[in-house]
Amino acid sequence: MDPDRIPTEFPAPSFRGAQERALAEIRDAFAAGNDVVLVRAPTGSGKSLLARAVMGSAREVADAAPSEPTDAYYTTPQVSQLDDVAADDLLEDLKVIRGKSNYDCVLPGEHDTPVDRAPCVREQGFDCSIKHRCPYFSDRAIASAGRFAAMTLAYFMRTAGSETFRKRDVVVIDEAHGLAEWAEMYATIDLSPERVPVWDDVGVPDVERDAGDDEDALDRTARFVETLRGVAKRAKDELTGRPELSREEVARRDRLGELVSELGWFLEDYRDLDSPTTWVVDQPDGEDSAIAIKPLDPARYLRHTVWDRGEKFALLSATILSKEAFCRGVGLDPSNVALVDVEHTFPLSNRPLYDVTKGSMTYEHRDETVPKIARLIVRLMAEHPDEKGLIHAHSYDIAGRLVEKLGEFGVAARVRRHTRANRDAELEAWKASSDPEVFVSVKMEEALDLEGDLCRWQVVCKAPYRNTNDSRVARRLADGQWAWYHRTALRTVIQACGRVVRAPDDYGATYLADDSLLDLFDRAAADTPPWFRDQVDAMTTPDLPEFDPSAALDGIDADPSGPGRAGRRRGGSRSTSSGRSDGTNDDNGAAGGTAAGGSGSTGGGGSTEAADDGGTTRTRSEADAERRKDHPLSDVWGDG
Repeated sequence: MDPDRIPTEFPAPSFRGAQERALAEIRDAFAAGNDVVLVRAPTGSGKSLLARAVMGSAREVADAAPSEPTDAYYTTPQVSQLDDVAADDLLEDLKVIRGKSNYDCVLPGEHDTPVDRAPCVREQGFDCSIKHRCPYFSDRAIASAGRFAAMTLAYFMRTAGSETFRKRDVVVIDEAHGLAEWAEMYATIDLSPERVPVWDDVGVPDVERDAGDDEDALDRTARFVETLRGVAKRAKDELTGRPELSREEVARRDRLGELVSELGWFLEDYRDLDSPTTWVVDQPDGEDSAIAIKPLDPARYLRHTVWDRGEKFALLSATILSKEAFCRGVGLDPSNVALVDVEHTFPLSNRPLYDVTKGSMTYEHRDETVPKIARLIVRLMAEHPDEKGLIHAHSYDIAGRLVEKLGEFGVAARVRRHTRANRDAELEAWKASSDPEVFVSVKMEEALDLEGDLCRWQVVCKAPYRNTNDSRVARRLADGQWAWYHRTALRTVIQACGRVVRAPDDYGATYLADDSLLDLFDRAAADTPPWFRDQVDAMTTPDLPEFDPSAALDGIDADPSGPGRAGRRRGGSRSTSSGRSDGTNDDNGAAGGTAAGGSGSTGGGGSTEAADDGGTTRTRSEADAERRKDHPLSDVWGDG
């Protein structure tokens, strides 16, 4: 690496905000001899461009000895972030490679077959005559030979030890704040009927109850894993010996191979008395039920899959809140790591926080608080009649309750939701819609770029604490790691707040509905970045319209008492804190106005069709699904 090249490798024609100063500080940090530089850069600071500048400092082949690594990797845990990189003209020299399942085979008769199920993996000794045209192998060859290869963190970790993607001089990890958690997730071994093809061939013990006198649940799990690995290996070998396999058999063989590898890695680490990894086991339903084997500290896993893959590392994120804690979690020596803080250049007035808390959203108080938040959302819809909104519901349970209450209040015409299965499709439909839809979302606090009119306001419904029923969380709290518990929740809140303000001239309001969020800000004050502390300190309580479902639908041609009509948008935006009565108790009683017979519309503007003949309320998502089902081309919808 030549740190002096970092500023000159910046790919944009000019600098914006604090980018020039940030690159100078990154250069100086590497020049001082640090192997790892953490770059704490707020949302909208152009982290991908900073990443490209750092990558440009990597040693080139012409200047390297045969044994010296060259070139650079870019990796991110977020698929959407990689999509943005692939679409950015300023980053066109980053050669993107994805997993095989993202590519279709180009052989005749196989065009709907993903490459990981193509004849080359189904048939032994298959010699593909057009392998040079295969989109996967073509992209892989280009990325492997290119100066800058870009991939997801999952692909990057999976290719550890491969000859194709060997060690490089520089590795840049974007959105790196969750690296420890991602590593834990990738290293977790889930044993269940869905994940273990030979499940019915083994007896699954209750690892807690069936542990021997000198054993604990982990020891009993290790004995079971040894047996399971033998059964899985024999099944894999039998499939591998066949001359030809069906698609289903290929999937079974590949999963068995992954399972054998995962179980072998766990057993090796379990038997290593010097391993720093602590393993915990979850089996809540006892005998014959699923088992999850989870690493508490995945430092050893990261050593092989990440830290051995490069000479110098730049890790970028808005929410690396504590250098020492981050280094401890990912197995880095803090003395060899520098932290560069990039200042926030977006005006504070463009990114306000509002205190609209309605009570506690802990499980025992949720029945009481969710209806209040639903009423609050109706008032916010009236406050923003012609602007899109995003509801961070935190869980599918909360999302379902909110959508149900909003339907009872008659405002379903403006509401869109998603399930686990149609998450991406509903997100894209919401973004594409020209109507001021309100999207009730789950786990969309990160990697979502909603610049401009894509979204102008959002609600954080619950403090996003980790689930204490998770054995890793319970173990850490038993060890007194409460600072980690609060820090991870704060990190998610900060990420969420960055979804709606993406540029210096952009603006968007964030409303906080859970009392626990205010407590979180106090408990995690020591880990709060200065620019976010400024937002918290400037937080106010807004004046909002009174509860009125009709006003909530002002921006679309619908009303809460009947089906929507073809049409036009209506109404105009209201500004927050406009001086009207704040209706302090407005969210605490029963619904006002008409509560049933709500309406909805198609997702892209056009006619509204939310109530069926019986007056049943439908959300926009349901109306869209019905429209697609009845369309004459529905059987080939989405075919290219």
